[in-house]
Amino acid sequence: MLKKNERIDQLMQYNLEIIQSSDVFSFSLDAVLLGDFAKIRNRHDLKVVDLCSGNGAVALMLSQKTKSPIYGIEIQPELVDMARRSVTLNKLDDQVTIVERDLNDISTDHYDSVDVITCNPPYFPLEEKGHVNPNEHLAIARHEIHVNLEQLIFKISKMLKMNGKVYLVHRPDRFLELMDEMRKQNIMPKRVQFIYPNESQNANMVLVEGINKGKVAGFQMLPPLYVHDEHGEYRPEVRKILYGEE
Repeated sequence: MLKKNERIDQLMQYNLEIIQSSDVFSFSLDAVLLGDFAKIRNRHDLKVVDLCSGNGAVALMLSQKTKSPIYGIEIQPELVDMARRSVTLNKLDDQVTIVERDLNDISTDHYDSVDVITCNPPYFPLEEKGHVNPNEHLAIARHEIHVNLEQLIFKISKMLKMNGKVYLVHRPDRFLELMDEMRKQNIMPKRVQFIYPNESQNANMVLVEGINKGKVAGFQMLPPLYVHDEHGEYRPEVRKILYGEE
């Protein structure tokens, strides 16, 4: 099942295995936090979509929260292949489907049909050319080569049903831009949580929940989440997210 330079890692909290490759893509803490942050009812009749799915880490996590079908959308064929093999490895082929597709090519047939969307999108605009990774796979995952934030939020607004929910992880320095794009497309921000490496550093991630055509009232700013303590160890609340430990 494994190809050259691939390995199998554990998604410890969910007792899942995932195929990874440092040459192509490996999920990181942002994906795990997004999977934990997303709220999905444990029903059979929802339609759940994970956009920019990478090697399928978030889609696999979501499968442990709901019995509904989950679709992972990813543009890179190498990552699609890895994700599909991870789905099979965990015996989830009946629930999780990985689709190779450019978000911009998702047809109107799928509009107004999705209950929950998660997305860990490319963080960096192409203007930051000095930061573009020389590895093509990592560059596409991290930089807005195929889809920018405006296009992404527009597509999410079309795919979601009324009152459908979206969960995103992004960079704090693009938080205001993200809020502007969501409100422009009538996706009302409902919960926001900033993630800090530790108590002495600035936030390096932000988690956002939005409701399509939701009410303006009811916004919540959640308490900050600090990843490491003063000794550089994971704090208990983060260990629980990563490993299921109290």
